[in-house]
Amino acid sequence: MTHTLTAKEQSLAKIFSDDYVFTIPGYQRPYAWGIEQAQELLDDLLGALRAAPEQLNEGAPYFLGSIVLIKSDVQPEATVVDGQQRLTTLTLLLSAVRATVEDAAVQAGITKRIYEHGDVVSATQARYRLLLRDRDREFFRQYVQHEGGMQSLALLNTKLPDAQVRLRANAIVFMTALSKLSQSELVRLVQFIITRCYLVTVATPDLDSAYRIFGVLNSRGLDLSATDILKAEIIGGIAPELRDLYTKKWEDEEEDLGRDEFGDLFGHIRMVYRKAKPHGTLLKEFKEHVTPAQMPRAFVDDVLLPMAQAFSELRSADYSSHKHAEQVNEHLSWLNRLEFKDWLPPALSFFVRHRNEPEVVLSFFRDLERLGYSMMVRKSGVNERVERFSALTGAVEKAQDLSGTGSPLQLTQQEQHDTYTALDGSLYETHSPRALAILLLRLDRLMSDKTATYQHNVVSVEHVMPQQPAPNSQWLNWVSEAAVHQRWVHRLGNLTLLSRSKNSAASNFEFEKKKTAYFTKGGVSSFALTTQLLQQSKWTESVMQGRQEAMLKTLELHWRLHDRKSRADLGEALLAELAAAGNEAVFELESAKHGISATARESGKTFTVLAGSRAKLEWMGQPHSYQQLRESLLSAGTLKIADDGNSLVFTKDENFKSPSAASATVLARTDNGRHSWRLKGTSVNYAAWQENLPLNQPATGRAEE
Repeated sequence: MTHTLTAKEQSLAKIFSDDYVFTIPGYQRPYAWGIEQAQELLDDLLGALRAAPEQLNEGAPYFLGSIVLIKSDVQPEATVVDGQQRLTTLTLLLSAVRATVEDAAVQAGITKRIYEHGDVVSATQARYRLLLRDRDREFFRQYVQHEGGMQSLALLNTKLPDAQVRLRANAIVFMTALSKLSQSELVRLVQFIITRCYLVTVATPDLDSAYRIFGVLNSRGLDLSATDILKAEIIGGIAPELRDLYTKKWEDEEEDLGRDEFGDLFGHIRMVYRKAKPHGTLLKEFKEHVTPAQMPRAFVDDVLLPMAQAFSELRSADYSSHKHAEQVNEHLSWLNRLEFKDWLPPALSFFVRHRNEPEVVLSFFRDLERLGYSMMVRKSGVNERVERFSALTGAVEKAQDLSGTGSPLQLTQQEQHDTYTALDGSLYETHSPRALAILLLRLDRLMSDKTATYQHNVVSVEHVMPQQPAPNSQWLNWVSEAAVHQRWVHRLGNLTLLSRSKNSAASNFEFEKKKTAYFTKGGVSSFALTTQLLQQSKWTESVMQGRQEAMLKTLELHWRLHDRKSRADLGEALLAELAAAGNEAVFELESAKHGISATARESGKTFTVLAGSRAKLEWMGQPHSYQQLRESLLSAGTLKIADDGNSLVFTKDENFKSPSAASATVLARTDNGRHSWRLKGTSVNYAAWQENLPLNQPATGRAEE
């Protein structure tokens, strides 16, 4: 066998000949071209044919792209690494022409390009030019490769796997378009396809080099996704005798979830391991951070399959258990409505560990809904969400107490305060229409009897009191002062839901007409929020005030916002605690991104990092005396590589002269420790703590001022 790579331009007459027997290996993804790709291929071919000269052999060749094969120079057997979509669709098109053209000689000529008949006398079986994956092979032979199959395929009306559904749909596209051509046009088309259409065949004798090419070449049609390439590499790393089994496991999950959701799952798995905002492609970061991917069988069995099952249940809100299933699915259904999906990685990590503990599952998803909606209401940015949910994933993995006040699953007192304050504000001005609609739908569900659910194609948020009341309208009699109108018009108490698009003209109807002609259909509204306002005969400030209080009370109870405290309140409480704390205080420094945490004690004379604290492995940035300090601690054995190999660990308590020397040692870079270290259990940094000390009380941080 040669060990050189070959690349040749070859006509389809050569491609579909005895020189090649193409096999789609079982670990390739299913046939994926849709009707758009099929229609585009046929349109391109017909366009090129129309531009071709009368004598086809005088025209320029028409290139259809490239295919990547594992193939020796002397044998026809070729494993298709890249190109199955093109080869399969071209075979489908030839079969469609054969089913449409009436000339028996043309039909026989096409069949010769699709497969060779077996011969009873010589005891040979039929030889097919293209062998699809095992799961679709017999279907393709019966309905595409064999004569008469296309007519039966078009009429087939049974439930089929996704790949076979696409084959049938594309067959109908081809048969419909070809039926509009004359017989002479059909003959000319198949002659053009076979003699003037070319593929570049790139052949290499081994799998490794084939996949290197596979990752570089861009193909015509539907691009390969990152999961396709991961599949090729992971399944390709499994022993040959097990590949079909693991391919089936992989593809069953992909088919169950759907291609798009399956791709999303890999992004969430990456985040479970990465625990930071992506800084590279899924493919690159998956290889770098998802360590089980280095053990392909373990990855499929221990990561992909459990995560896929969990993902399916979470996304469909279909948790099943002997108790609490209905309540858990209620929380999941509302989590799935959020505009962001950053909550899914910690949910997946938790669910695969605790799925069979219904009490724990209910508590987790009740609190996860609370956290997710609080972040939506507080308009937390993507960086804040990634950091928070990554910290939660880490807490799940470490089996930490998720119900404690310091858990990343729980809202701090200030977060509760900020959530309540935002809910009590002018939400219509501050939040997106979609976020506001989701919030009001959640509130509506809580204020209803929960015996029915409604699915509306359109849900919109409407003001009860108009944004710009018409002069001399009843609205101005009820709320005459502009300041009062401005204070209430965009708040919860003046908002409701519609199961239709907004109508700017109807928005200014008088209250009675608005209730009967706009807020209801046939005098009935699907929403509890809207039904309540129908009972009002007037719309005054006191009515809005009462409605606002009731709505806030409902959300306060459901999301447990009763322990809220403002920043000022927390500051006063902290000062009281500091006054009683005495000379010693405990600080902590954490970096979820790098998986490190450290605890230190300030005595006034030394800043002591406690044994068990973790530090980064390698120094980053410019050389510094703190770097030399780290190296001396390594040499002395005070710092050593942790058992997991991902960080350094302090083997004993170590005294530092300042918080900055300590934080630089932990973070492996120069750092202002007065800002990095935080009083344990609070968000108060060392500098703020020091500012509240009596001037005569010693503190190591004073040397850094």
